[in-house]
Amino acid sequence: MSLRIREARLEDARTIAEIHVHAWQQAYRGQLPDEHLDGLSVEERERMWRDGVSHAEPEWRCWLAEMEGRAVGFCATGLSQDADADRRTAELFAIYLEPNVVGTGVGRELFAYAVADLQIRGFHTATLWVLETNERAKRFYELAGWKQDGATTTERIDCLNYPTVRYRVELA
Repeated sequence: MSLRIREARLEDARTIAEIHVHAWQQAYRGQLPDEHLDGLSVEERERMWRDGVSHAEPEWRCWLAEMEGRAVGFCATGLSQDADADRRTAELFAIYLEPNVVGTGVGRELFAYAVADLQIRGFHTATLWVLETNERAKRFYELAGWKQDGATTTERIDCLNYPTVRYRVELA
């Protein structure tokens, strides 16, 4: 497996959107309503990612994983948006893979790369939010050393306000 990880560029927005939609439709089937998943639009996600990449905050990064020159996953990080976070707390906003590479180690390498970048940039803590019902993702984070910190919410619009739990890891 020849994996390359690089920072995403504006011209990657369509590819990121396609991965985002495919991954959601696969990963969240049975956790979010089918009609919502079936209605996800690559075009809407592309607009979102174009805006995100072109108007990114200085602390924001989006990493693209490529195998044999083809994008197979992405990970977005930045300054935590949580009300209880300080300026040295980062957040992992998204990590998604094409369904055919899930379980191959690509996600683990991409995740480790993004976390190492947060450490290099001086963040001391990182958090992420995950659907409470997403056992596969929770196992993935726990195997990487992340732990639930007790915070929960039903105010994450991207998850249709379904219950989500926060995970945390100390980076320093």
